[in-house]
Amino acid sequence: MNTFIKIFGIPFIALISISFFYPIDGYERTGIKRLKRLELIQSGELKTTTPLPPGALRSWEDIHLNLKARNADSVSVFFAEDEQLQKDINALFRGMDRSYSLSVLDISDPEKLRYAHRNETLGYQPGSVGKIAVLVALFDQLSKIYPDSFEDRLALLSNRSVKAGQWGLTDEHTIPIYDLEKKTLVKRQVIASDVFTVYEWADHMMSVSNNGAASIVWREALLMAAFGKDYPQLTEEQAMAYFKETPKKELTDLANDVVNLPLRELGITKDEWRLGSFFTKGANIYVGDKGGSIGTPLGLMKFLVKLEQGVVIDEASSLEMKRLMYMTDRRIRYAQSPALKDAAVYFKSGSLYKCDRSKGEPCGKYQGNVQNYMNSVIIVEHPDNCRYMVVLMSNVLRKNSASDHLYLASAIDKAIRKVY
Repeated sequence: MNTFIKIFGIPFIALISISFFYPIDGYERTGIKRLKRLELIQSGELKTTTPLPPGALRSWEDIHLNLKARNADSVSVFFAEDEQLQKDINALFRGMDRSYSLSVLDISDPEKLRYAHRNETLGYQPGSVGKIAVLVALFDQLSKIYPDSFEDRLALLSNRSVKAGQWGLTDEHTIPIYDLEKKTLVKRQVIASDVFTVYEWADHMMSVSNNGAASIVWREALLMAAFGKDYPQLTEEQAMAYFKETPKKELTDLANDVVNLPLRELGITKDEWRLGSFFTKGANIYVGDKGGSIGTPLGLMKFLVKLEQGVVIDEASSLEMKRLMYMTDRRIRYAQSPALKDAAVYFKSGSLYKCDRSKGEPCGKYQGNVQNYMNSVIIVEHPDNCRYMVVLMSNVLRKNSASDHLYLASAIDKAIRKVY
């Protein structure tokens, strides 16, 4: 969680999101150590009081892209409103706050898509959902270092270890640290001396939505852009010298381009989705903010379509990013719906709330009275091949919207599945 405190009015902002991702049999492939623990739990070697939901048990080899057959189609053709689905979706929001925006696309039959929406061009602070843009930036830069070998890209992710430094600090989110020999799990905040592979930092960014990990992954993507094919041999000392000797404006401009230009190449405009600042104050020692952050349901839905088409960077990158979004543990908010228990879920959630205590009104965690953003981005794949994607964004002040997101998840699922 990021917390910023001001002297006047005593407002604060917090950025929150928690989940666990990547298929549980992925340890041998990625070297992400927490996956080995999940593998041992699934085999019965380790005991747990929280069994995995059926939808979380897919192998990494069982995850596929759903719209490859339509990868030559313009994204605009996917957003033709389906009259009946739109009617059903409209009914769900009767009497609800106008501050809910939605984009939903049924892709069960790639040749007969169904789309519905509500305020889908309205902009929100994306919160932790913006970390998906950092993931895209990472795979974009990997493709430039190794344009002809995806295996070399994976090897770099698995074998290159980097230190947190100041970039990983000032985040209250914990990370899971699993000791392979002792078979023990510790959860704690990132400290400056922490060293993990780039793959593990990316997993920390996506799985437990650690803000420090997100800043570190963004830092590595920035270094890849700056050093190109020399990046794999880059030392910590050389990286630190680069950050100390390069003007802050130059670093800020490059960091902004690294995360935003790949989105523009996908046809997502800067008003539909952009990322303007790192996720930790430690990163701001070196890199400034630029342009602000914004997300819209339409912009994020465009990304999901492009991902399923296999054209976010390339097909192999799209598939690996989807694996990094696959939930393999406790589900929260939208993804917690009982209707999704048996479904494979690819998910990113984020919250950003701001309180002003000087107003003399109730305000708290997830219940900001100045800002209270809660966002969910999800791909749902049921065992019966009902498949759909949803982007739900809200900014309802003084109310924890998690229950509404959970209700809407079940209601949307019912609306889509009633024709199957």
